[in-house]
Amino acid sequence: MTVSTDRRTWLQVALASAGALVLSACDRITASPKGVAVLQSAEGLTRRAQRLFIDRRALAREFSHADISSDFRPNGSIDPTDDDYVALKTKGFADYRLVVDGLVDKPLSLSLADLRALPARTQITRHDCVEGWSSIAKWTGARLGPLLDQAKLKSNARYIVFHCGDTLEQTLDGSGQYYESIDLIDAYHPQTILAYAMNDRVLPVPHGAPLRLRVERQLGYKQAKYIMRIEAVDDLKHLGRGNGGFWEDRGYEWYAGI
Repeated sequence: MTVSTDRRTWLQVALASAGALVLSACDRITASPKGVAVLQSAEGLTRRAQRLFIDRRALAREFSHADISSDFRPNGSIDPTDDDYVALKTKGFADYRLVVDGLVDKPLSLSLADLRALPARTQITRHDCVEGWSSIAKWTGARLGPLLDQAKLKSNARYIVFHCGDTLEQTLDGSGQYYESIDLIDAYHPQTILAYAMNDRVLPVPHGAPLRLRVERQLGYKQAKYIMRIEAVDDLKHLGRGNGGFWEDRGYEWYAGI
């Protein structure tokens, strides 16, 4: 399906406006059970609208080298202090292993060398932050789809969860550990990669070393950094506070499509 520029632009503006309104009021709305129900309903509408109007494999816009931002500021965690992460960083991530498990027939444990040997993609794309700023960078990484095929997803797998090496806040229920999730449609999108390089250099720590997600048709908070484990699951309710991601557990929409 070919989507006209006018229709795509209209949809992006509409979704961005709705997202801004939701986030500006999220503290107030999420304090109310009715407010949470409204957010969940709006999120479902957003997801269905994008699936309806935009081809599932339609590419996010890619840019030229001349467009790369001179200053791509990092946000969120920029230097995790978690013991396990610090130990890996101290050795230059030589001991790093990406675990792929959950609803798979062939669990994996991959080094950075293993990841660099997988089918890869390089793309120059724009990162759109929910805070209102954007930056463009060049990313190189392993395509997520072929990696999942290697792990052989079970038929009941519906979501892919990224468990990260950074804790943003200390919580009694343990939900301060960063995590994120996407569905299989976005997982198998050709631009969804596990990036290990940025602007032709090894991915720097502030931007998520040794491995970060790039899911280019979603907002910045979906681009999980410091990935340690990938888990295939059939439901998100048993993770964190049950909403599919660190920020989603705090009022953000799970589906952040743009």
